[in-house]
Amino acid sequence: MPNIRTRLLVVLVVLFGSLAVTGAPSATAATLPDSLWFDESPLTVQNGRFVDGNGREVVLRGYNVSGETKLEENSGLPFASVADARKSATALRALGGGNSVRFLLSWAHAEPTRGTLDTAYLAAATDQMRAFLDAGIRVYPDFHQDLYSRYLFNSGSWYTGDGAPKWAVTLGSYPQESCGICLFWGQNITQNQAVTKAQYDFWHNTYGLQDSFLDTAQKTMAYVQQHLSGAEFTGVVGFDPYNEPYAGSYDSGQTSRTWEQNLLWPFYQKFRARMDAAGWQDKPAFVEPNLFWNANIDSQKQEGGLLDAGTLGPRYVLNTHFYDQKAISGILMWGNASDGQYAGDFGTVRDRASAAGTAAVVSEFGHPLSGSVAGKAPTVDKAMYQALDSRLPGSGWWSNPSASGPVLSGNQWQWDIYNGRHHELMNGNSDKVKTSGDAWNDEDLSAVRLDDSGAVTLRQDARLLDRVYPAATAGTTRAFTYEDRSRDGSTTLTWNPVPGSLPNVAQLVGSGQYGLLVWRSGSGSAPTELHLPASFPTAGTTVVSDLGTVHGPPAYTASTPVAAAPEPGGTGSRRLLLTDSDSGVLHYALVTNGATAPPASLLAAAKSELASWAAARF
Repeated sequence: MPNIRTRLLVVLVVLFGSLAVTGAPSATAATLPDSLWFDESPLTVQNGRFVDGNGREVVLRGYNVSGETKLEENSGLPFASVADARKSATALRALGGGNSVRFLLSWAHAEPTRGTLDTAYLAAATDQMRAFLDAGIRVYPDFHQDLYSRYLFNSGSWYTGDGAPKWAVTLGSYPQESCGICLFWGQNITQNQAVTKAQYDFWHNTYGLQDSFLDTAQKTMAYVQQHLSGAEFTGVVGFDPYNEPYAGSYDSGQTSRTWEQNLLWPFYQKFRARMDAAGWQDKPAFVEPNLFWNANIDSQKQEGGLLDAGTLGPRYVLNTHFYDQKAISGILMWGNASDGQYAGDFGTVRDRASAAGTAAVVSEFGHPLSGSVAGKAPTVDKAMYQALDSRLPGSGWWSNPSASGPVLSGNQWQWDIYNGRHHELMNGNSDKVKTSGDAWNDEDLSAVRLDDSGAVTLRQDARLLDRVYPAATAGTTRAFTYEDRSRDGSTTLTWNPVPGSLPNVAQLVGSGQYGLLVWRSGSGSAPTELHLPASFPTAGTTVVSDLGTVHGPPAYTASTPVAAAPEPGGTGSRRLLLTDSDSGVLHYALVTNGATAPPASLLAAAKSELASWAAARF
């Protein structure tokens, strides 16, 4: 079999030195604590999926780091210090279960004077980025903007922005900013004439604004590439050129679709060329369509999704955001989210990426954690994670798992350790010092904060955030689901119970959490990898798979089909490793923390049920 031949060649490599073989251990020595031979390989896009150097399908899960970049209190950096960045990275891995971050950067701070790069800012940002790479967390930077620039807003304004530097605003002589009667900061995007005119000028390259941005982006990427080691740069996945693009206003006869075709897509092609020139030629651009293309309020929705860009292919990733604006409004959606609430919305993302011939990432999602609609957050966020895992509601997953679809990558907004402890002078006004929430336009979406002892603490249910997910699948994922049993107050939310037709599996899971992955094996020798949350201690984890059944999986070796190991980075986070020895064969693995020392007879009966179920459904 292909895997057996590969393993024999791996042995020869170990005994006699380097040998170039597909699926064999990389010749590059491991640089991270707890790293194994198949870790630390670069990601590419192949066949509409993120794929590592061992041919495994990779899912990126994590958070945005962070909205602090939108503030001035730490000079446009995510953290006040590298020490804070390291503390945050360790907690993000160990408490939040993340393996990736979208790392925010500021154009205003990268180029405070036109044509001059602030290398001190880039050095500090690169050092903070390195803190995450050293924790085994993959990174994709993002030049962030909201409402174009804070410099459009006066000191007494109700709102503020971030993004473009002061000199870019000064060039425009924009009208006095005013949103009129605006209940939400996002209304400024279409109603504030200063914002719409500034955005319009950027996309039309008025005053050479876009050229300056592209020059700065290229210099920034070159700096990062040159100041990270080769191993560190391997952990950088790609670059997000521009957050939430919008036209500002359309020319006469122009539509949202033709704007994407004639202005947005050419900008991304230019950015792609700048990536190549900066040494990022092997990394994709994470391109965002018109931000309203997948809005869930009909009056906001605009045609888009880069429909006229053709096949994006492996040099681009379809990168989009999703927030339930109906739920956030407090008016258009009464009550909580429910099972399958966002299956259609995230299914649209899957379908658009598939049609474009590339991978997808939902680089922002989440829900406010304070204010009048905060009570919806436990169900809204659960439904969003559910939709990332599968395009099916829980009620239909077991009966039709082959329609589950690819597992989507996603980064929740956001991970801000300073939540509730800010000291931000809003628009430079010393009489408007913002301390609460995220300290930006009354947002409060951070999943974490620092407690009084300085420790990073989750603000949301750990069962929701720290999840089982297939971080790397050795072959092709056919279906995946995870029942997190997260809480809405004192109520346990169980949207995907094991059906009564599988009584032994149901008994094994009990009231515990469980994940189930079905995949078809590939030809490489690296194992399939599932993240194990802190709620799945190794000694309390049960695995039922056609590869073997075990309670308390042993430590990983290449010859152990079901095993556990630390995740790379030395953060204390762990993973389940499933090693097959075939190619093109259907495999399944149930992982649960519901059983306490289950008898062998129950494990065998559950395995028999799952085998019959998989054979019937696939």
